[in-house]
Amino acid sequence: MGQDAGERDGRTATEAAGVIADAIVEASPAGIAKTIGALVSNDTLTAGSKLPTIRALATALGVSASTVADAWRILGGRGVITTDRRRGTTVRGARQRSAGRYWQVPVQPGTIDLDLSTGTPDTELLPPLGPVLHDLHADVGVTSYVDPPLLDELETELRRTWPFDTEALTVVDGALDALDRAVQSLVSYGDVVVVEDPTFPPLIDMLELAGAEIVGAPVDTNGISPEVIGEAMGLDPVAVFIQPRAHNPTGAHLSARRARAIGATVEGTSTIVVEDDHSGTAGGAPIESVGSSVPAQVVHIRSFSKSHGPDLRIAAIGGPPALINDIIRRRRLGPSWTSRLIQHILHAMLTDPDTEALVAHAAATYRERRNALAERLRDLGVAVEAGVGLNMWIEVSDEQRAVVALAAQGIGVAPGAPFRVNGSGRQHIRLSFGTLRGDFDRLASTVAAAASADGAPHDTLPA
Repeated sequence: MGQDAGERDGRTATEAAGVIADAIVEASPAGIAKTIGALVSNDTLTAGSKLPTIRALATALGVSASTVADAWRILGGRGVITTDRRRGTTVRGARQRSAGRYWQVPVQPGTIDLDLSTGTPDTELLPPLGPVLHDLHADVGVTSYVDPPLLDELETELRRTWPFDTEALTVVDGALDALDRAVQSLVSYGDVVVVEDPTFPPLIDMLELAGAEIVGAPVDTNGISPEVIGEAMGLDPVAVFIQPRAHNPTGAHLSARRARAIGATVEGTSTIVVEDDHSGTAGGAPIESVGSSVPAQVVHIRSFSKSHGPDLRIAAIGGPPALINDIIRRRRLGPSWTSRLIQHILHAMLTDPDTEALVAHAAATYRERRNALAERLRDLGVAVEAGVGLNMWIEVSDEQRAVVALAAQGIGVAPGAPFRVNGSGRQHIRLSFGTLRGDFDRLASTVAAAASADGAPHDTLPA
């Protein structure tokens, strides 16, 4: 005999009521939604499982029917459950995986003359690997499966320049890998997190996949708003994600005063501040860290891709021992460690004066390029905020039209929508100028035309 309908479609409503009642911790709408979401995420309640009626679950939990109804609305809004008159309320199938928020320049690859959409560093400004590789000892890559994941000499060098005295430190395969692992260790279904608005789109993708409730906090030239973080503390957020320098997309730089204010806001709570220093020393400004005031509540990520080379695929992550050790344990089920050969290369680069001079020169060059383009855009009436790093956030009348208009001129930029958390009547494009080596006048004129309401061309500035 085959499975009956109840077995094929998951748990019955009566079974589900018992499972939910046993697992419930907080019988509020958010607490009920969080419990059911977690049961769905770990496959205790599988796709097709029938949920009890609102009245039946309310009775089982000793709450009002309106409390359960509010929980149902939360779960329905997040796509976890579905309700129809014939079948009642059931658990949806696995969430459809979207393509994510990563942007697409609306032209075929290879047809863009000047791609300013990707945020990549200038390859001509990256320090060469040849001299470093030549000087490495021949046996540096011969190691054991059970060696520590972080080289002692690299840890010593990382700690020398770390922005605060962190308790635990390791390395992973780039800033995105570090963010992903921090999200996995910190965030459970239904948890509240605070992020900058706008912010880096893949972070929003990671948090949405984790089932987080995302609260966006506005960003100005000094960083994220501590007032909005303070308001969100009433929701007991598990984490606040920030970019302390060279904010992507705006170029904002966290000030020391703002860092102290954020530290005072979260101090003594269970909230962890995750700092994504994705630009590293290529950010072109000293780092300010919330960890300077609350080191036990800060996870700091430092990437070396933009400063020393994207193909190194290495970033350091430091923070509370429980969280860093959890990341190390999870990695043992996959890659286990970041190539120690790559770690030797990074250590050699970080301790080589010639390499560090080239990195400093690159940061200065990026700053010059930003200032040159921003000055010309301002002269043409385009508002550009002060900032550092490789990106510029430009307000436009219609971002989709601006992206298409620039693509028609052979210029690729990113639309602003994927970066925004809450949505806004204001529209933007993100322009990454790291690879821009000249012709600032023509580019500024073309961007100003695309940004305007009528799209009319602007007079090119004199050289």
